[in-house]
Amino acid sequence: MFISGNKVDIYKCQHWTVSMNNINISDEVPIFSMSTTARMLKISVHTLRMYERESLFIPYKNDSNQRLFSKADIERIQCIRNAINEAKISINGIKTIYSLIPCWDIIKCSEEERKNCKAFNGAHSPCWSYDHSNVCNNKNCRSCEVYVKYSQCGTIKELIKSISR
Repeated sequence: MFISGNKVDIYKCQHWTVSMNNINISDEVPIFSMSTTARMLKISVHTLRMYERESLFIPYKNDSNQRLFSKADIERIQCIRNAINEAKISINGIKTIYSLIPCWDIIKCSEEERKNCKAFNGAHSPCWSYDHSNVCNNKNCRSCEVYVKYSQCGTIKELIKSISR
């Protein structure tokens, strides 16, 4: 494994096999380039860009606008891949599931803010895909509790269970 600057290129030496669990870096630190991430996930860069366009994930962008991915990002994208390939859920289906996350309750939007909120009133895209004019206006969606905590595999169901109690 080679570490240079802010990214890791595991594939510079084709004879090395490195597991994500063997990389001793925080799960949240974005260090993998888009091409490295695509190779790790065995998908094309085009597919990653399509998932980004569809607002299935939010990549970190450095000062030069290069997209970098963390281990947590890669796990999230793998979850999306599993939903598509194993559970046969379409991209629109995933977006609809994400849109049902009650972000307005999680971040405590007021009733007034909810009236004009596209995430509250819509059911087709996750809240992080909208331009916000509410309490989220000055927040970075990538670090928002809704995105970080509830867009991971399994956490949406746990949230629904906690609401129904």
